[in-house]
Order: sequence, then structure tokens, then C-alpha cells
Amino acid sequence: MPQQQTASDPTIALIPALKSSYADMVEKLNVGWHERALQIFLAIVLAHWAEHLVQAYQIWGLGWPIPESRGVLGYWFPWMVSSELLHYGYALIMLIGLWILRTGFTSSAYTWWMVSFWIQFWHHIEHGLLQGQAIVGENLANSPVPVSILQFVIPRVELHLIYNTAVFIPMIIAMYLHMFPPPGEEQHIKCSCVVQPKSSSNSS
Repeated sequence: MPQQQTASDPTIALIPALKSSYADMVEKLNVGWHERALQIFLAIVLAHWAEHLVQAYQIWGLGWPIPESRGVLGYWFPWMVSSELLHYGYALIMLIGLWILRTGFTSSAYTWWMVSFWIQFWHHIEHGLLQGQAIVGENLANSPVPVSILQFVIPRVELHLIYNTAVFIPMIIAMYLHMFPPPGEEQHIKCSCVVQPKSSSNSS
């Protein structure tokens, strides 16, 4: 019979160390590195937004057929638009970013940030459903292409514009309240994100 693993097993001993390293990293991302982490996260979100807006312009501004309206990167790399895995991957990265960076927010900013998180959670479920159909090779309702639940009511392009808007607006509200906290909330913020009023600058 195989021997049972004991507490001295290095694989078991490694688990607390990994948990501690993860906790330390999350702490840094929400305190000392929070401002820079939010800047990088926002840049990723805006780049994704640009792709959706360019695609929308190609469809409704230029009158291109939807299959040919692939945004910026999709114009040069068509597989990027047709890959459900890529779309799901971004939705998952967005969800993870919202979760990991949440503890840097406090009070009303935290509330708005979590609104964005829960909307993105559902958005990621929808993308997971699309990815699942692509893997299995069978689509809901015998559709010729993978479809999500709300896609039965709203076309895909419009639906994901709505999703991204619904996630983006509370996220930006949260960032604004985090940078310019209402009276009484600033004292709870541990990072460097707060924008100091000019009146608080050192006087000569």
C-alpha cells in the first residue's frame, strides 16, 4: 500500500508558503502598488473598449457586414475575433482583476467596484457558455454559431457593447470616488490613489 503523505511532505509544506506569497502579493497590489495596478488594468479595459467601438463603427458607420467587422486587431488577425477562447480569456482576466484589486477600495467606492465585479461575473458566465459550445461542437437551440442566454433577445454585437458598458460605468464611478473620496472616507484609504486638492499642497 502507498504510504500516506505526512505533514513533513514538501508538497504539503509548500501550501502555506504559496498562500502567504499570494496574500503578500494581493496586499501589495491593494496598497503600495494599487495606483499603478489600476492604471494598467484601466489601460487593458480601454484597449478592449477600443476594439468594440471600432467594430461598432465598421458596422454602423461604414456599413461593413458583421463577419468583416473585426475591430482593429481582428482586421489583421481574423482568428482573434472568431476564437471564443480569446473572448472568454479576456472576460476571465477582467473578472480576476476586479476581484484582486477590490480590497484597495473602501466605502462607496468599494460598493461601486463590486457592482462592476458582479456584472462581469455574469458576463464571464455568458462567455463560458459560448466557449463550452465551441468545445462540445453543439450550439444552443441548434444555432449555427455559439449563442449566450441573452443573445436570444439581443444580437451579439449590441449585447456585448451593453455588457462592457454596464461593467465600465460602475468601475469608473468607483475609481473616481477612490481618487476623490467624499468627506470622511479618505482616512480609510491606504494606497496613493487619492488626488490631493491643490489647497492642501505645502504653502511657502
